[in-house]
Amino acid sequence: CEVRPGPEFLTRSYLFYTNRLFKALQFYYWDPSCRDPSYSLVIKGKLRLRQASWITRGATEADYHLHKVGIVFHSQKAMREVASWINQTSGEGCRGFLPAGRSWAPGALYEVLSAKTERDCTAALGFAMHELSLVRVERRFQPQPQPQQSGSRLVEELYLGDIHTDWGERLHYRPTGYQRPLQSALHHVHPCPACGIISRADEHHPPILPARAALPMQLSGSWVSTHCEVRPAVLFLTRYFTFHGNNHTWEGHYYHYSDPLCRQPTFTIYASGHYSQGIPSSKVRGGTELAFQVTQARVTPMDQVTVVMLNSSEAGSCGLAGSWSAGVEQDITPTNGCLALGIKLPHTEYELFKTEQDTQERSLLYIGERPTDGSSPDSPDKRPTSYQAPLVQCAAASEEFSNYISLKYVGRKDANGIEALKPLPVAFLLFIALLFLRWD
Repeated sequence: CEVRPGPEFLTRSYLFYTNRLFKALQFYYWDPSCRDPSYSLVIKGKLRLRQASWITRGATEADYHLHKVGIVFHSQKAMREVASWINQTSGEGCRGFLPAGRSWAPGALYEVLSAKTERDCTAALGFAMHELSLVRVERRFQPQPQPQQSGSRLVEELYLGDIHTDWGERLHYRPTGYQRPLQSALHHVHPCPACGIISRADEHHPPILPARAALPMQLSGSWVSTHCEVRPAVLFLTRYFTFHGNNHTWEGHYYHYSDPLCRQPTFTIYASGHYSQGIPSSKVRGGTELAFQVTQARVTPMDQVTVVMLNSSEAGSCGLAGSWSAGVEQDITPTNGCLALGIKLPHTEYELFKTEQDTQERSLLYIGERPTDGSSPDSPDKRPTSYQAPLVQCAAASEEFSNYISLKYVGRKDANGIEALKPLPVAFLLFIALLFLRWD
């Protein structure tokens, strides 16, 4: 069950044909468990893949054209609410989309967009398919779930563009990051009870996901990224957090990279502070609201581009001016952060957390999605209403994390056997020099 900014709760099933046509189904729900359907959208159109993205490395840019969008309501309440949105906020051609008091007809399909008649009443729903403009397919092999089984199975995942966290911006936002991936119906991760349920559903029979027990918020322990994470504004990173429940302190490592496989480090941030007692979120059911204080931070530049940028920063704005070198950590607490990296200290962020268990009974931690515009949730009204990719809880974290990623950058060795930094493409050097980097 996906959570989009708003919040919106949905599941998706997309079918792409060899003639470039596609049919997408989006199922919307009242609840964060995706068990109480509200309405379904049927989206039909055409997709044309273009060239590799020069902004988001590893992605492919695409053009799409919508032919029609239909909506099926699953209750009188949903029909009344959506019709009210469309009647109040749409243009002249959409007023009276459904007459007031119209009774709900199970299975009826109503057209909200038609390229043929040039009618588009989707804006009131916050609907856009700009996610199709950025595409990435990943293939990997998953070990067999049972120890007695040998070999591995193919897993295919489709990454589509991210949804803007600001509702007003999402209609025209062109993505530079990704949502959580869609699983291939044929080659998906195992076990995946939801995969079969969603792939067999249609607009008249929305998927009802299995009931899951609500877990209490248990933050204590260490949590780590499961893969290289891609964020808007060309950020590639992995995260590692430790929470100490006895005194409500936390520490986090943010490893930033220049590539979508997280193999070319650019800089690392270590931050620490305190967090508040959590309270249930009134806006995002199933979520917990917390406030995080960041009181200390250290930065380690990992490549020459970042070293040059930090050494060029204004004196007193980011550590000891002119003293930065690759692989050497420096405390930025005395300068109240690092202006060049967008870090301000001390700093408070208003967060949204959620814990779950996956089908392998691993504990997962979801932390609120960062604002797409690069700002910080530094006030209660900016608190997230959706989540980032989950972190998985580590066992024996202190030993395991040393194998997960080294704090020391190991680069390519030169002819003398000395570690050297990998050169980056000139186009990327120019781009990153202009980019106002942020940490999250």
